[in-house]
Amino acid sequence: YSSLADLAGANSRLADWIDIGDSWEKMASSGIRGYDINTLVLTNKTIPGPKPKFYLMGAIHAREYVTAELAARFAEHLLAQYGKDADITWLLDHYEVHVTPITNPDGRKIAETGIYWRKNANSTDGCENPDLWGTDLNRNSSFKWGLAGSSQDACAETYRGAFPGSEPETQAIQDYLGGIFTDRRGPGDFDPAPADTSGLFITLHSYGDLIFFPWAWTEVPAPNVQELQTLGRKFGFYSGYQVCQSAEPGCLYAASGNSDDWAYGELGLAAYTFELGGAFFESCSYFEEQIIPQQIPALLYAFKAARLPYQNPAGPESINFTTSAERIAPGAGLTLSFTADDTRYNSSGWGQEPSQPISAARYSINAPSWLSGSPPVDLLPADGVFDEAVEEFTFSIDTNSFGPGRHTIFVEAMDAGGNWGVPSARFIWVSSEQFQPDFEPDTRYAHNTPSTELVYELEIKNAGTQDDTFDIQVLGNAWPTSLSGTTVGPLIPGESSQLTVRVTIPASAQLGEQDLAILIATSQGDPG
Repeated sequence: YSSLADLAGANSRLADWIDIGDSWEKMASSGIRGYDINTLVLTNKTIPGPKPKFYLMGAIHAREYVTAELAARFAEHLLAQYGKDADITWLLDHYEVHVTPITNPDGRKIAETGIYWRKNANSTDGCENPDLWGTDLNRNSSFKWGLAGSSQDACAETYRGAFPGSEPETQAIQDYLGGIFTDRRGPGDFDPAPADTSGLFITLHSYGDLIFFPWAWTEVPAPNVQELQTLGRKFGFYSGYQVCQSAEPGCLYAASGNSDDWAYGELGLAAYTFELGGAFFESCSYFEEQIIPQQIPALLYAFKAARLPYQNPAGPESINFTTSAERIAPGAGLTLSFTADDTRYNSSGWGQEPSQPISAARYSINAPSWLSGSPPVDLLPADGVFDEAVEEFTFSIDTNSFGPGRHTIFVEAMDAGGNWGVPSARFIWVSSEQFQPDFEPDTRYAHNTPSTELVYELEIKNAGTQDDTFDIQVLGNAWPTSLSGTTVGPLIPGESSQLTVRVTIPASAQLGEQDLAILIATSQGDPG
């Protein structure tokens, strides 16, 4: 809590740390004991909404340590990469993510003593054994409460509580979700959510290496089952986890009254449970080496899909997006390449996800294609024919109209089924002026000596007030030039580091000819 509060304080333009409710202990003790249920809200507050929203919830079960840490790491990653990573920057500019890292703080404190505690800390539910009391908050939601997979025994691990939504933690989550999302599903159990429903819900659990989706209260498929399993298979591509409907035999088990059934059943949200790893008290090494590299990309894809979660995941991903240069002079040529891929799914579990040939692709400048201000430009694949599920694209952009500063290029692709995938983005930087020599070389005499290497030792100093890392680039160099490194840092305020620049004077150089170069050190903390 302290770390995330500090994170919000240090990034006030992008983050708010808010109290959305109280734990059972806090309610029962009139605030003497217990905790707030806090949520970190991330978005660029200078850009108005409404914006698509992604809600991520951790630690509803107290002993599942890894879930709170993954939620916090995801938030930290987004803020650390804002302004550096083009995809994360546009997502935080135009979308919102809401992260509740610990939904069950009372239970978490009990589990931190080394006990496999699952439930909240409610001691008045009828169980007289202090080692077993409490309510399972993931059986307490008010949608389909009290059915299969929950217990009426107050001492059982899956005790569902005295009535639907009886616990303050459950009420806090349901009230908060109802306040930030619009209900798009009809009143019937099998009324589907419309295809253009926006919003995405993920609750993190451990353990089992599984991704599952509604329903958990019945084996009968949910009305949006095709769309739910498609997005689930996309998540499974990143982790290798099995993807299935929770209550389907061979997946997990029935679990009525759970949170993702509520999110989908009451609001029509695309809703998922991630069962992470192989232990309640997961090892740090497994977390760092397996869970982080698998799940951070999956959560980033979830963030991208939050605008149209029932449509975009059926379309191709635009991957391996590269540019011929990241920093260019005004009007300089720029070549870009990417791959449109309609095959990136993990179909282990429920059937096979179909792949179609790519049928269209486009790029836009400084805004995603669905926002005004930058009409998208259609592209052809490198071989000139749309006929494969994986296509390569290479194209050039006229930059004569680009002003100085940072620009964002977006690409996206569509498959033969008419499904546009989520976009990918890259930054380019345009310098403020052309760098041209202002002399005429003296060509009267040839310089026939062997090439010569000049070595310059420079000092890069952090003159700011925060730790920072600097990107280094040389522009305008007429002769071969190399750097000892393209980044310097991280440096604390006032700290310096050496940078070596080597310039090779070719044997063909003319007497009087000069090399002209500009060295730019760009702060990663403030790329402007």
